Order: sequence, then structure tokens, then C-alpha cells
Amino acid sequence: MTSDAATATGTTHTTPRAEGTGPDQEPPAHGLGASLPPADARAKTEGTFPYAADLWAEGLLWAALLRSPHPHARILSIDTTAAAAMPGVRAVVTHEDIPGDSAYGRRVVDRPVFAADLARHHGEAIAAVAADHPDTARLAAAAITVEYEVLEPVTDPEKAFVAEPLHPDGNLIRHIPLRYGDPDAVGEVIVEGLYRIGRQDPAPIGAEAGLAVPRPDGGVELYTASTDPHTDRDLAAACFGLEPDRVKVVVTGVPGATGDREDPGFQIPLGLLALRTGCPVKLAATREESFLGHAHRHPTLLRYRHHADAEGRLVKVEAQILLDAGAYADSSSESLAAAVAFACGPYVVPHAFIEGWVVRTNNPPSGHVRGEGAMQVCAAYEGQMDKLAAKLGVDPAELRLRNVLATGDILPTSQTVTCPAPVAELLEAVRDFPLPALPKDDPEDDWLLPGGPEGAGEPGAVRRGVGYALGMVHMLGAEGADEVSTATVRVHDGAATVICAAVETGQGFSTLARQIVQETLGIDEVHVAAVDTDQPPAGPATHGRHTWVSGGAVERAAKMVRTQLLQPLAHQFGMSTELLQIADGKITSYDGVLSTTVTEAMDGKELWATAQCRPHPTEPLDGAGQGDAFVGLAFCAVRAVVDVDIELGSVRVVEMAVAQDVGRVLNPSQLAVRIEAGVTQGIGAALTENLRTARGLIRHPDLTGYALPTSLDAPDIHIVKLVEERDVVAPFGAKAASAVPVVTSPAAVAAAVRAATGRPVNRLPIRPQSAVAAHKS
Repeated sequence: MTSDAATATGTTHTTPRAEGTGPDQEPPAHGLGASLPPADARAKTEGTFPYAADLWAEGLLWAALLRSPHPHARILSIDTTAAAAMPGVRAVVTHEDIPGDSAYGRRVVDRPVFAADLARHHGEAIAAVAADHPDTARLAAAAITVEYEVLEPVTDPEKAFVAEPLHPDGNLIRHIPLRYGDPDAVGEVIVEGLYRIGRQDPAPIGAEAGLAVPRPDGGVELYTASTDPHTDRDLAAACFGLEPDRVKVVVTGVPGATGDREDPGFQIPLGLLALRTGCPVKLAATREESFLGHAHRHPTLLRYRHHADAEGRLVKVEAQILLDAGAYADSSSESLAAAVAFACGPYVVPHAFIEGWVVRTNNPPSGHVRGEGAMQVCAAYEGQMDKLAAKLGVDPAELRLRNVLATGDILPTSQTVTCPAPVAELLEAVRDFPLPALPKDDPEDDWLLPGGPEGAGEPGAVRRGVGYALGMVHMLGAEGADEVSTATVRVHDGAATVICAAVETGQGFSTLARQIVQETLGIDEVHVAAVDTDQPPAGPATHGRHTWVSGGAVERAAKMVRTQLLQPLAHQFGMSTELLQIADGKITSYDGVLSTTVTEAMDGKELWATAQCRPHPTEPLDGAGQGDAFVGLAFCAVRAVVDVDIELGSVRVVEMAVAQDVGRVLNPSQLAVRIEAGVTQGIGAALTENLRTARGLIRHPDLTGYALPTSLDAPDIHIVKLVEERDVVAPFGAKAASAVPVVTSPAAVAAAVRAATGRPVNRLPIRPQSAVAAHKS
């Protein structure tokens, strides 16, 4: 869906405008503030855009992986004889064939390329095969004989504390005890709750695929949809036993990404096979393999106790948060830090005592998924706010307004909120937005019932509920992460080229880079070069990084080129470059004496500059969970309206009203789409998306068993307010846009179902039995 297109059941209504434009003013046609369409939109729409699954090379071989059928098993022997002897098979590799490091990890090196002694989760890679036909490769992988001793899996994260170690590093990955204020503080009113958040899968629209091509120098090139190519290159090179400059990662089209798009454990076997055979090797994962291999959102168990005074003002928050990392650490430490730091939400809390743990189990791997950590705690603390409102007899929106955070307040980590924090303004905007009309009690309108046109419900059993939620996320990395990006801007023959290793994952960086150069240099024709690791690193495509650090690097490089362009003219006319402006391809002076075009000023020259952007440093949380761990914060308010069949427990989301703190609107249409997508992903987490497991085994690892929301599930989404209060430390003043609606929307839907049914609704996704009303009168 686009921001102005209707679906079968819902329409997105948006009101964002570029700063400086009013209701009767048209937004600019190019540059910042314009709704510039993506350059690759036509190719993607027509199906001609090249993804990794479309790549081909002369002499191509096909790869297949053998994966463990058990979540926990000791590997007694691996026999590849039969597989290697099959006609058409060119290579079979196991842990014994890894020339370099046998394990990898983006944050913690703890995950083996191929399981050697133990299989620690269902779907863990055991071996890989290269053959001249994909069917031959799959048959050969199936012919590998592995003798297992099946072990009892540890699937309950609470039992991981006392279970035998599943890994040499132990089961506990990280523990954060946050201590803030007076532990003896007590409120007049106390509410408690236990909350469970399920395992959401990123479910990219295209499954993983890649091509590895050996190089004459003994190195290898990897063509994949990596979102962090330099890190992936370094991990692969270490496992190949090669220097990083002999491994090149070329980023192909990314078919959807809401986190770490590519698991290096997929790329490394591919490169090993190419190096072993001396031939190009391609691997295209099935949807089942995709579900088995990549990281999911951390399932989380949360226990909360909120203290408040008689007026509903928060006094103290106590919480225990337990994240299930699955078999390996991945980004779990960072996810726990976000969960603990934001455990109280965007509210003023004088006293907070939070215990956070993340542990290894034999469940599927968890990792970075949009809004990790923050989404889980948002569902819990907003459930607590609803309980507190009900106990006090106060309107849920009013209770929240009495407690909201503002600029200058202090987080429970002792970090002062220095960025704009218009939380009250956001909540008031969604609260005051008109509610949708009630559906008619008419058989002709039965498509409005929860469950859709074929639903079994009756209109008389439908109850409407309205719920509110406030959410927050951090931008960029945290706890001392070195957030740096490099970009080059080159101008020649009236056109500009941007070279930056920031991967376009659908977040719109390529479009933003074009807008920045248009704005700074007045050049309409701007190209963004394809990304590979021959370019300087730009870091991962997460937490709004590329809008901030990569966009900032592009802006600085473009300004350097602008100075190179204007200095000769300024010198010629005896004025400073600050007195010259560029607009619509023309250079003019403040007094009108100078007027020329950018093309004439270039005079056939080639100008270029390279620049870096590095935000101010952060620090790790200390032993009491204290520290300035985050560069910036973004906030969102959502009001959900739902219809619930209180007899069947089916839920239909009627409308989502969203108000968001965006700093500055850089591309109105693109921003609207990002918010809409985030809301829809949040609705999936609230109602349908749960990668179910049975004793560590993934049940139904396909898009039939895993229910993603479709256009038929999308409600009316009203973006009722975008607060454009610029963050002065961010380039352009803009904030990350897509993660915070993902974080906030599930909590709002749960709140609305509570309002409709009177049930506590303490589990996501919401099960039908949780949506059956406590009193059906």
C-alpha cells in the first residue's frame, strides 16, 4: 500500500507536510521536504529489479544445507561418503573443512559455522553441498548420514538458570540490575501483572539467496542482500582464513528488511563451497530454511509492579524482564539494554528497580528485529497503566497525561532527555481525533464483523474498544557503539554521484541521499552507487542510523563540494561563499550581481569530496543500569479502535490513529509509508504473528502456518500529527521513523481489546480465549 491508496478494508490518511509549507502551499519538487519517488520504484514494480535470487554466473553450481532435525542433540558422527559419491556433486563441507575460525557472531563470537559436537537448535547447519543442479544438491544433503544422541532440550528460559550449560560460555548472556531512587518507596495504589510476548519473525518478502564467486587471487566475492556488508565481510574472511581485502561483499537488491537481513551463517558456507570448488556457487533458501535460519524477535516474560499515589502519579516501578535468546547471543545484549532502559516507558518515574536477564535456550535464535527490547516492555508497561487507570477509576488517556515524560526529565538510567520529547502533545492529538462511526447492525454489513465476510459471529456479540499506548525507541547504536559513516559526493557533466556503503533496505536512504545533494548543490540528476565493501564502511542499517550518520556524511561531503564550486566565484566578485545561494540549478548572489548556472560554474571540471559523520559518544550502562547510553530518542502515541466478538474472541482492528515525533519531515510520502508499515507490523505482532514451537521444534515454518497481516487486515491508519521539533544534534533534525510505531501499536491494540472485553490481555499475540469477554452481557 502507498500512503494515499485504499485497501479492501482500510485507507491510510496522512497529513505530513514539509517544514515551511502551509495548507495552500505546494511542497518542493526536489530536495529535502519533497516527496521524491524512489529511483528503483519502476524496476521493482515491473519485476525487473535484480535480487540475489536472480543472479547467474558461467559454470554455476548450486548449494544446499543439511540442518539439524533436533533442537538439542550430541553429534556422534557425520558420514558424507554417499553424498560425495553422487553424480554431479562437486563438494561436501562440514566443520572439519573450515580453514579459519570455526565460529562467528556480529556481537559475540559464539555460533559455529557448522555444528561439530552439539546441535543447539532446530535447523542448525551441519554440512553444505555444492552440485551442478539444485535438486542434486538437495538430494546429496539429504544423503549425508548423521548419528545423533538426542538430548533433552531446554526451552523454558526460566529453567535455563539451573540447567546444564548449553554452551561453553554458559546460559546467562547478560544480567542488568537497574537501581534508581529509593528502594523503600511505596505508593498508595499498587497494581501487578505478568506478561508474555511471543516470537515474531521478520518474515522478509524474499527468502535469503546469494552467489559466491571465487577470485583469481584466491579470494571470493559474495553477492548477498547484506544490511551490514563490512561486518559480514570481516566475519566471513576470518572463517575462510583470509585477509579481509581478499573477500568482497557486493550488496544486491534487498527484498525486505526489518533487522539484520542476512545471517552470516548463510553466507559463509556459500563462500566455503566456492573456494573449495573454484566455481561460482548459488544458494536460494526455501521459506522453511529462512524460518529456521534467521533471527527472530526475543520471546519475553515480564513481571511488573507499579506504585502510584491517589491521583495516579507514578511513584515506583518494579519489574523483572527475561529475554529468550535461543541458542546463541547475537544482538541479545543490546536488546536487553533497551528493554531495561525503557522498562518504565515515556513516563516520569521517581524510583525504578528493574532486573533484566537474557539467556540461552534450545529455542530458535533471536536477534535484531525492529524495535527489539522496547516493543516487549511497551506491551507490559502500558498494560500496567490500564490496570492502574481501572483501579483508580481514571480515564486511561488522562492517567497517562499525568505522568508523561518531557524534555529535561530524567530516565531511570539517569540520562537526561535533551532531545525534543513532545509526549503529551502526541497523546492529546490522538485522544482528540474523532472516533470512527459505529458499524450498522445490519446483515448487509457483515463484512465489518471480526472474522471477515465468512466469519461466524453475530452483530449482537460485537463490542467496540478504544485503547491508548505511548512508546519510545533509541536511535543509532547504544552503550558506546562507534557510530560512524563515510560518504563521497562526486560531480561531473551536470550530474552527481553519491558513494556510500549505506544499504538501501526500503528505509529510503538512496532517495534521501539524492534529496540532500539536490538541496545542497542544486543538481537534479543524482545517482547513488551500488554498495560493496571496496567502499569505506557505513555500518548496519538499523535504528535509523543511515538517515542520521550516513545522511550526515552525504550532507557534509556535498557541502564541501559546494564550497569548491562557489569559492572561485566568491573570490572573483569579492564576497564570501555564504553570500551565494544555489537553487533550481542557478547560483545567485544576495545582491543579484552574480547569476549563473551550476553547469556554467563547473566549466567541465570534476569536483568531489569525502566526509564522515560521527555522533557524540555514549557509554555502557554500569553495574546499576546507569549511564548516558543513547544518542537520541523518538516517541509515538497510538490510539487503537477495535471490534471484538466477545463470544468467539475474534478481533478486527477498525482504526489506528498515530501521532509521532519525527524531528523534521524529509520526504512526506516516504515517511507516511514508513509509519504505515510500522503500524501494520505492530498489528501483526498483536494479533497473528507467533512462530510457534513444540519442545524447541518450529511448527509450520511457512507462510501458511505463520500468519502475516495482509491488505485485508489493514485498518484505516490516520497519521493525525507529526511533530516537527528538530533534534539539534541530528543532521537535518530528523528522527528515526519506522521502529517506534512497531513498538507502540501492539500495546494500543491490546489496550483496546481490554476496553472491549474487560479481560487483562497480558499475552501477545492475543489469543481468542483472551478476547472473550469476562461478562457477556
